[in-house]
Amino acid sequence: VYAIDYGTSNSLLAHVTKDRAFDPLPLDQEASDPTVFRSLLYFPHQNQCFYGQKAVSEYAQNYGEGRLIRSVKKYLPSTRFVGSYIEDRVVRLEDLIGLFLLEMRKRANAHLDCDVTSVVLGRPAKFSFDPSEDKMAEYRLKKAAEFAGFKHVEFLAEPIAAAFDMKQKLTRDQRVLVVDLGGGTSDFTVIRIGPNDYRPEDLLALGGVSVAGDLIDGRFVEEEVSPYFGANVRYRYPGSSNVLKMPPVLKDCLCSPADIVQMRKGDHYEFFRQIQHMALNEEDQKYLKHLMVLSEDQLGFELYESVDRCKRGLSESASSPFDFKYPEIDVHFIEGRSRFNQVIEPKVLQMTDCLEETLKQSGLRHSEIDLVYCTGGTSKLFCIQQYLHEKFGSEKVVASGFFHSVVAGLSRYAQSLI
Repeated sequence: VYAIDYGTSNSLLAHVTKDRAFDPLPLDQEASDPTVFRSLLYFPHQNQCFYGQKAVSEYAQNYGEGRLIRSVKKYLPSTRFVGSYIEDRVVRLEDLIGLFLLEMRKRANAHLDCDVTSVVLGRPAKFSFDPSEDKMAEYRLKKAAEFAGFKHVEFLAEPIAAAFDMKQKLTRDQRVLVVDLGGGTSDFTVIRIGPNDYRPEDLLALGGVSVAGDLIDGRFVEEEVSPYFGANVRYRYPGSSNVLKMPPVLKDCLCSPADIVQMRKGDHYEFFRQIQHMALNEEDQKYLKHLMVLSEDQLGFELYESVDRCKRGLSESASSPFDFKYPEIDVHFIEGRSRFNQVIEPKVLQMTDCLEETLKQSGLRHSEIDLVYCTGGTSKLFCIQQYLHEKFGSEKVVASGFFHSVVAGLSRYAQSLI
């Protein structure tokens, strides 16, 4: 059996036998950690696809031509998102995810020299607060797994999987809050767990919200980066004395790499291009030139890589540089942690409100939680760690292998099914 943690940003796979749950397989030899397979697909054209870190390098080598697909997992509960154009063909969302899962399965099969057709897949605690959307999202993910060649598919909520990973380290029953913050969702579980067998009544509360790393990145771009791409430009039409401000829609066009790709195809692009020559000063003209190059050369992915580097730096120190360089674009500034926390506060509040609601559902107070178990890259954020330490006490907060705990728990669950 395979255990797969298919994530919005990163994915991992481990194989399981009746006697043993093995460590995650090294599926991406080009990655700094070969066991962490970035959830990326790159189509230079519709008949060829690259995956993971190779998708990044090929995309850069081809100067952004073709389609780079990222963060598609977050669209699973969306009835409006049917698929994505690859040249003149629409590829369904289930098939895009299925292609990625198929590549994971192929690489794992080659590594083990066997054909595995059973899988335990992680899923968010809640894809959506709407039960019908949540059900549809799981159905689509199951169809993707079947597309990948899996004949037997089981699901387990990712935060429960993380709790299963924690279980092996406990010598007595503990009330554990699992905080699983990824790229697309923030999931919270309150569970009673220990060395004894897990019982359904040990699950005390389960909650989640579709706010996590991707929306935090978008918020940072909206507030801090967008001015360097024309968000605060003032302009004047020829023959007019009225000074106009850039409409807010520009920020909407920068809120994700996908939005930046779509900008060139929409009505707004021509408007931005026209007012480049109506800007009031050279600096504003320069920022609009940045915008045109960003859009024309499809640099959304590279821009958000710079955002991620800055964000990771702020988890380690009180300030971090934001650097984005490209021919005709040179953006550099120092972001302070306090300013960053202020910028992302609305998103973080949505996440912590969900945490508090989940705790309330469990019937427990903060002081009655024995351990807080953190997993997922977004849980590294300084403001998140600060919040947890203040609310629950530093002695209770445990940081796991941020990317490996879910797949480890999925493996243990898969082993129990054999």
